[in-house]
Amino acid sequence: MKRIDVMVTAFRDGFQSVYGARVLSADFLPAVEAASRAGVTHFEAGGGAMFQSLYFYCNEDAFAMMDAFRLAAGPGADLQTLARGVNVVGLDSQPPDIIKLHAELFKKHGITTIRNFDALNDVNNLIYSGRCIKEAGLRHEAVVSMMSLPPGCPGEGKVHTPEFYAGVLRAIMDAGIEFDSVCFKDASGTVTPSVVRETMKAARRLLGEDHTLRFHTHDTAATAVACYLAALDGGADALDLSMAPVSGGTGQPDILSMWHALRGTEYDLGFDIEKIVEAEEVLKDCMKDYFVPPEAKAVEPLIPFSPMPGGALTANTQMMRDNRIMDKYPAVIKEMSEVVRLGGYGTSVTPVSQFYFQQAYNNVMFGRWKKIAAGYGKMVLGYFGRTPLPPDPEVVAIASAQLGLPPTTRTPLDLDAENPEKGSAAARKKLAEAGLPDTPENVFIAATCLDKGVAFLQGKAKVAVRKRGPEAGNRYTVTLDGAHYKVEIKDGAAVVNGAEYKAAVKPGFDADPAAEKSAAKPASAAAAGAAVQVKAPMPGQVFKLLKKPGDTVALDETFLVLEAMKMEIPVKAPSAGSLSSFPLKEGDQVHAGDVIAEIKGA
Repeated sequence: MKRIDVMVTAFRDGFQSVYGARVLSADFLPAVEAASRAGVTHFEAGGGAMFQSLYFYCNEDAFAMMDAFRLAAGPGADLQTLARGVNVVGLDSQPPDIIKLHAELFKKHGITTIRNFDALNDVNNLIYSGRCIKEAGLRHEAVVSMMSLPPGCPGEGKVHTPEFYAGVLRAIMDAGIEFDSVCFKDASGTVTPSVVRETMKAARRLLGEDHTLRFHTHDTAATAVACYLAALDGGADALDLSMAPVSGGTGQPDILSMWHALRGTEYDLGFDIEKIVEAEEVLKDCMKDYFVPPEAKAVEPLIPFSPMPGGALTANTQMMRDNRIMDKYPAVIKEMSEVVRLGGYGTSVTPVSQFYFQQAYNNVMFGRWKKIAAGYGKMVLGYFGRTPLPPDPEVVAIASAQLGLPPTTRTPLDLDAENPEKGSAAARKKLAEAGLPDTPENVFIAATCLDKGVAFLQGKAKVAVRKRGPEAGNRYTVTLDGAHYKVEIKDGAAVVNGAEYKAAVKPGFDADPAAEKSAAKPASAAAAGAAVQVKAPMPGQVFKLLKKPGDTVALDETFLVLEAMKMEIPVKAPSAGSLSSFPLKEGDQVHAGDVIAEIKGA
């Protein structure tokens, strides 16, 4: 029998794919212990979105989580994390000192292997990051990122083919990057079995028999098991598998599903399957109170037309629920195909998948190319490295004009090394201004999580984890015009598909509904007088207040910053004057068209 090495992804990619990475450590650590008892020795234990999300949504320290994970998994377990090349665990690229600190701190906190990828497959972004991983005493798993292009793309046959992927691996080897294993990572679950098989054959010829060859995909399009079988047929000897309830759909195939698929073959996963069943029951119990977005477990055959990774899909839909705009989700996903076609064909995996989604979102909300998302714009301009094919020249020109940046061919590493707003010194300045201790961990948190990381260290972070309430009697499925909504009424609020709205529910009808509607109008609207109203340009959360009530503002001066879909949206004064009404505080949620301030002329 041929033994297949299995990395269990439930506790990173599984959580990220199903819950948008919003999971509290205390809730899942008993399942890590159960999986260890069941014979699991190789865990994905963090990194990727599971680093930032702990600070952003869980009010937890990712380094403390890694320490606790090590205790739960045992001293001999191989704990692996995910790194995004020069971006390490952030959406933006980092200078050399932070990349080096990333490897050193993850080693310090119990990690043994780091999987290292670049979404653009620009090998220049893996050279220094890979060297830091090895110098820290960690195992380095080098990655080739994969996806299928949407049908009809001009890039078909030129990139994202077996020959293209083999060429990326050859470039990694030619660059002298030291690695212990190689993973071909299909984050969107869109690569076909035939491409997987031929890619694995080519990779095995290049690697020989000395290196572990791993394949990773998601089951969003329901082809993952077929792709895994093709990978084994092509020469792979390692797979990523998950555990229920965070397997299938946007996650990886379940250990049990793959075990069934391999029965009667020459391959063995090496588990006592009854013990795996027991461990999955523990994980199901740990997660029983968590809200599962319907799209997280769904099979979507259309995903190859608009490649959206499982690990990014629910993170974005959770944010859309926060902003109460889930009705825009189908249009945004449809627009993904357009931004991929014109963006240079970078692989749809974080951070590029986030850039694609943000630009698709902006195209839907503002009109095509009327507002360039900063990440997408910087990508097509070359600030994250070289895209597989040149981006559309017209889009490049629009991005350059809107962002005020010229195109560049310099490497992100060189650019960031010269940027005074990045790196350890900038992070230490943030810590000093906030009166926080200057420790290596705090420096890294401030550098990669920026203001939200500092807010966590100051004790200002909030928990935004979605769990189901116990009152089954107050839960409803409401169907309007063929669309289904999960509605729960509790504590003076209505929770609709996971998003909370203020609501009051009472039997019967009021005698004069119009009177109640009139009474519900905001007082500020009635008393606006000659004041100029400022309306929210889009749904979002108040991220920064740059002014306070009574302050004066100049024409076009930014006085407020909203955050939506991990983008910062400045709100500018439409006229000069004083803020006569400015009732917001940081963290408030606003909707498009809400009156968020009033300005009276001087």
